[in-house]
Amino acid sequence: MTGPERRQLAGTAASTTDGVLSRESLARLGLSYVDVRTEIRAGRWRCHGLQTVAVHNGPLGVEANRWRAIWETGIGVAVIDGVTALQVAGLRHYDDEVIHVSVVHTASVKKLSGTHLHKVIRRLPDELYLSGIPRTRPAVAALRAAFWARTDRQAALILLMVVQQRLATPLQLLEVSGQLRGRKRRRFVRTVIADAIDGVQSLGELNFARLCRARRLPEPVRQKVRRGPRGRVYLDVRWSESRLVVEIDGSQHREALNVSADNLSRNEVTLRNDRVLRIDLIGLRLHENEFMDQVERGIRTHSR
Repeated sequence: MTGPERRQLAGTAASTTDGVLSRESLARLGLSYVDVRTEIRAGRWRCHGLQTVAVHNGPLGVEANRWRAIWETGIGVAVIDGVTALQVAGLRHYDDEVIHVSVVHTASVKKLSGTHLHKVIRRLPDELYLSGIPRTRPAVAALRAAFWARTDRQAALILLMVVQQRLATPLQLLEVSGQLRGRKRRRFVRTVIADAIDGVQSLGELNFARLCRARRLPEPVRQKVRRGPRGRVYLDVRWSESRLVVEIDGSQHREALNVSADNLSRNEVTLRNDRVLRIDLIGLRLHENEFMDQVERGIRTHSR
């Protein structure tokens, strides 16, 4: 095989892996160790670890680095997991340049630069996608990402983005949460999942009433009904003397058409000189003091 022939052969094979191949893949193509060494010494190819060869001499792309993480950690052992697996599945607007890789806890592997290695107790049945880059399915990846997150806020953000971008449903997350054994924030994660399931609006209002009583705030009117040009308008809680309305938003408020309906209703309230504070359930869990401070200011400083 001539030099141009092997370069064309390798380039075609690497077109599906962002310009990189493992040494095992090169050997299956019929390229010997000497063939690969020749291209590397000539500066046409570049080695990125013991197992990864770029069939070009430029920097590695995002996908190429993910393949490198798999090959250098261990083919058949390592899989893309957590936030990285979600990004592969299509997660948008979440920045995390670290590549998250998981292996079973009995595997003996070395750490790799740019990669965060996680050891898991076991693999769930059918948790892996084996076509393309080896990775976990979105529901499993989301739960693990939440367990591995640095903060509760980050964990909640990941779970909500997965649901909002339709990578997994709340019910899928709930099912997986009963099978995974995270080392921390298991209760918090299940609470966030419950908040993401439709039909928990009343629970949010009940918790909000408890927070108001803890601060010794005046008792609000709950589920106040008003008549508007589009029919009846339900206000979650209202303080008449302060002309203050607080709306507790569950996941159903984020559905496409509901956003417009909510905004129209809210505008009617504002035009009638009531002020509206919006609080989402997840925000109430993560920023309880800040939201309740705003409510208290609204009551104390605008009473008639």
